Amino acid sequence: MRLLACVLLLVPLFAWADEAEKSNDPFPEEIIKVTSHKVTINGKKVEYQATAGISFVFNDEHEKIGNIFYTAYTKKGEKPGSRPITFAYNGGPGSASVWLHMGTLGPKRVMFDKEGFPLPPPYKVVDNEYSILDKTDLVFIDPVGTGYSRAGGKGTNENFHGVWEDVATVSEFIRLYMTRNNRWSSPKYLIGESYGTLRSAGIAHHMSEKMGVYFNGVMLISSVLNYAIENDPNDPTQIMSPISIFPAYTATAWYHNKLSPELQKDLDATLAQSREFALGELGSALLQGDWASQAQKDAAIKKFAALTGLSEAFVREQQLRVSLKEFVHELRRDEGLTVGRLDSRFVTEQLDAMNEPGYRDPSYMAIHGPYTGAIMSYLKSDLQFDSDLRYHILGGGVKSWNYKEFADDMFDMSHKLKAAMLRNPDMKVFVANGYYDLATPFFATEFNFAHMGLPDALKKNVTMTYYESGHMMYIRHHDLVKLKQDLDAFIQ
Repeated sequence: MRLLACVLLLVPLFAWADEAEKSNDPFPEEIIKVTSHKVTINGKKVEYQATAGISFVFNDEHEKIGNIFYTAYTKKGEKPGSRPITFAYNGGPGSASVWLHMGTLGPKRVMFDKEGFPLPPPYKVVDNEYSILDKTDLVFIDPVGTGYSRAGGKGTNENFHGVWEDVATVSEFIRLYMTRNNRWSSPKYLIGESYGTLRSAGIAHHMSEKMGVYFNGVMLISSVLNYAIENDPNDPTQIMSPISIFPAYTATAWYHNKLSPELQKDLDATLAQSREFALGELGSALLQGDWASQAQKDAAIKKFAALTGLSEAFVREQQLRVSLKEFVHELRRDEGLTVGRLDSRFVTEQLDAMNEPGYRDPSYMAIHGPYTGAIMSYLKSDLQFDSDLRYHILGGGVKSWNYKEFADDMFDMSHKLKAAMLRNPDMKVFVANGYYDLATPFFATEFNFAHMGLPDALKKNVTMTYYESGHMMYIRHHDLVKLKQDLDAFIQ
């Protein structure tokens, strides 16, 4: 590995070692590769220009401290100043923008079967007729430590790998991109997935307060704004966490046909019961602890089991606190199967999951290979961007993350989103939720928005949508189509 890093230092295009904290090596040029393409969206041909490039990151002394790799798509024949522009990224922290880029928003996508399960390799990339490029130009950002983006020169990973460090860096990239490409007068949008939703809330606040940039809309895909809600449900001091994940357990049990015939009839009706139980009997029993009567506990245990497909004995043993790890292993344990975290429709052999170190999420294993192969082939073949560096899909380039200042905000970024909405009351917020997402449960998002304390005039600015799939809801064809329709309506 050290030999490889040394070899990479000789490549003029990227003079950055993967593991280097500081480097005296010369910086690469700000590379821009421009190509022309066309795609058919909603039955209409869209001609566009693709730009794959490197943009430097500077400190306050204008010293180069890193670089950001990005891919931009602009529709031809449009005036840049009036055309909407959307800045997109994924989460992690430590994830490249490949999932939104090659899954739903960009002009190309990875082919899966109709339900979102992978096809055999080699994996196929096709024109994406459900891209939102017909409505808005797109800029996909790989934050430092992801994709081809690296710290270097006067910079170290500590300059970038933290909640507010990341917000400041991506905000500065957006400001610089708008300046260089005459986009200040464009309608402007942010779209992030998972941790990228937390980043979006931070950017909307930071750029409005520090730079005077007001966004028209913020689109949150599989949102996580409040880490406090998603703490360990086994922590006896935590009430919100076991409540907020519970309806996602119900949805998962429904998908795997583990509920009673009556509860299997209608998903939405069953989830309504689950929400009511979570906020009522379950919340009350957890809040009271030993003050709850035995009859109250017994009734809650019985209903908990009925709404999750778990045995009453197991729920009683866990004292109404079933962690995510326990749930994914327990739901289909009698069949020797474990369900997924990112998308609980996926399963893997229980034996495999239990014998390997850590938890091997079957839903992540199913998408990791297809998206990796797709982005590597696409960047070189279609966008003509070459690099010998490793493209960090998820992890690898980010070893640790600074949450210190975020802790001062009680691990809740929704306060910053609210502040941005108050400063810019015309900013709309779109939220996409997957019913089978156990990583960022839909009810946790509903709970968070219900407790943001938005004025009535701003509540109407929030649009909630739902999909019968998981974290990356767009891998399922039906939900890819629906997401396109929902995003179009939001932007328009």
